[in-house]
Parts: sequence; C-alpha cells; structure tokens
Amino acid sequence: MQKRKMKELNPWEVGEIKDYGKLIKEFGMKPMDDYRIKYDDLLYIRRGIIFGHRDFNLIDEAIEKKKPYALMTGLMPSGAFHFGHKMVADEIKYFQDNGAQIFICAADIESYLMRGIPLDVARKTAVEDYLTNYLALGINPENLTFWFQSDYRTEYYRMRDLLSKRPTFNELKAIYGELSTGKIISALTQAADILHPQLKELGGKKPVIVPVGADQDPHIRLTRDIASRETEYDIIPPAATYHKFMGGLQGGKMSSSDPKSHISLLEEPKKAIKKVMGAKTGGRESAEVQRKKGGRPDQCMIYELCLYHLVPDDIELARIHAECVSGATLCGDCKKRCAGFLTTFLEEHQKKVAQARKTAEKIAKKKT
Repeated sequence: MQKRKMKELNPWEVGEIKDYGKLIKEFGMKPMDDYRIKYDDLLYIRRGIIFGHRDFNLIDEAIEKKKPYALMTGLMPSGAFHFGHKMVADEIKYFQDNGAQIFICAADIESYLMRGIPLDVARKTAVEDYLTNYLALGINPENLTFWFQSDYRTEYYRMRDLLSKRPTFNELKAIYGELSTGKIISALTQAADILHPQLKELGGKKPVIVPVGADQDPHIRLTRDIASRETEYDIIPPAATYHKFMGGLQGGKMSSSDPKSHISLLEEPKKAIKKVMGAKTGGRESAEVQRKKGGRPDQCMIYELCLYHLVPDDIELARIHAECVSGATLCGDCKKRCAGFLTTFLEEHQKKVAQARKTAEKIAKKKT
C-alpha cells in the first residue's frame, strides 16, 4: 500500500495537488498549525501556504537557542524564475535573517539527466536568472554557499558515492516507481546535496531545513531514510517544510516551461499586466450574477497572486476577499488593482537586478 502511495508524488512529473490534508495524513507529514502563531512574521506560515513539515521542532529549537543550523535548497535551471519560485527565496531570506547558514545548489546535472538541458545552458540560467533573483530579493551573499552539481568539492562527491550503499534498488523503486540510471543518479546526488552541509569540513553535525513543494517529498523521505542508517558520517535526518503550489494564470499548475502560466520576476511590467488582465478568475457568468452571488476568490488566480505575494497586509487582503465574495468588486476592477500592485513590485525588484547579477557572476566563479 505504501509503495502505491509514494508513486502518487513524483518529483519529475509535477501534477496538481488538491488535497493537502490528505498528503499530511498519508505521507506522515506534520501540520504546521502548531507554529502558525510563533512564526506569524513569515507570511507563508501565517496564511497556511506552508502547510506541513518534518522535524521543524529541530529548527525551532535552533532558532530559539541560537544554535547553528542550515537551510539547503536546490534550483532546477529549466526556465524562467517566476512567482512560484519566489516563495522559496522568501523562505531562504527569512531563515537566513534568523541565523541559518544558507546552501543553494544549482541542479545542472539533474536538469541534464531528466530534462535534456545542456550543462552550459543550465549553468547560465542558474546564475543569470535564479541566483540573480535570489540576491535581488534580499538574500545575503556573505552567508551563502552556492554550487553546481557538476563542479563542487571532493568531499561532496565522496559522500554521494558512499551514501549509495544505503538504499536498495527495491526501496528506490518503491519511492520513484519506474527507474532509470538518470533517476537513480539524480536521487543520490540530491541526498548528498541535502546532507553534505553536515560534513565536518562545513561545520559538522547540525539541523538542516529544506523548504520544498509537496512533490519533492520522495527526495526528502529517501534522504531521511539514508541519514537514519548512515554509519560513515555523523549526521541527522533533514527537516523540511512543505508549501502549496501556486496555480497557473490560466488555471492548472504554474510551470517555468509555459510562459502563459506564470509571470517572471524579470518580465517587462507591460507584458506582466497583459497576463494579469487575461488571467483566470473566480468570476460569475455575468456582472449581474456576480453582484448578486459574489465572486469566488478560492478559484481566482488574481486573488492567489495577492494572497501569496502582492498584499502582505492581512487586513487589506481580508478587505479584497470580502469585496469579492459580496459582489462589491467585479473581476475587471480587481485585475486593475492587482496590476498596480504587480507593476510596483516588478519595477522596484528590477532596479536591484543589475547589481545582483554582477554579484551572482562573482559567486558562480568562486570555488567553494
């Protein structure tokens, strides 16, 4: 039974996830509710967008007692950096501001093995789009280790190879379903990505938190299983937070490979506004019906942009929600309001990009 369930989450073929409560129940995650009040200064926790975790108590204790801990995340350089990716960047900044040592991996090997992206293209995208946006969003380069899977330190590769002894082929198959050599190498490399911040050369044993979407849970589960059985290294299983996916502008899932589904953080504001004005909403079949029955913000991509990114003030967001469900505001006016928020954000963000790109290029050239 467990084998069948694990196949429902596939880190390489992301589908829509509609029932996050079911994920918590079936896959043994813990709900984030216990930390909602304590970490209400992180919007994604406060609003329930970060819905679950594994061993977040270890991170909570490290923050509370000012003990060393790290955050590790990976980026798949397969397309534009959009608002769906911004969630992870905001989490990185939050935990960095709260004492975490930051590790960011550019998964150029995985992008080559699983998506056929040439290494030089992946590396260029990782630096010019992803790392640049991370820095422009406020991540501090002084407390950051950045690496490419194809070009890193010897201890990392040694760890990857030694870890491969722990899982059996049948265990990998139970987690990932149909296997290929590329999937196996990608999975074991990700385990090394997640666990290596605990190497003695990098400060030794400590809690590590990995912020991910729910589709990445197979990697987290595998890595935690490997860590619990590991004897060559003194390490502990990683903690994780799980966030909900943002919907695509036309409904369905947001995807880097589908420009119509997302707004890039480097998008020209005029093009971004056009996408907003054409986005799917929770509106009714006519203005008259909507004034009578109200809109449906839970089905609206415009409201979702506000919920996740553009309206940090809860009172203002509640007002937008109330105006929608009461029928006081129609979709056209709501789109115009969202377009204003979006334009302001993009213009301010893109002013920081030029300097951030210079810093990103220096970081990428620096040997770790």
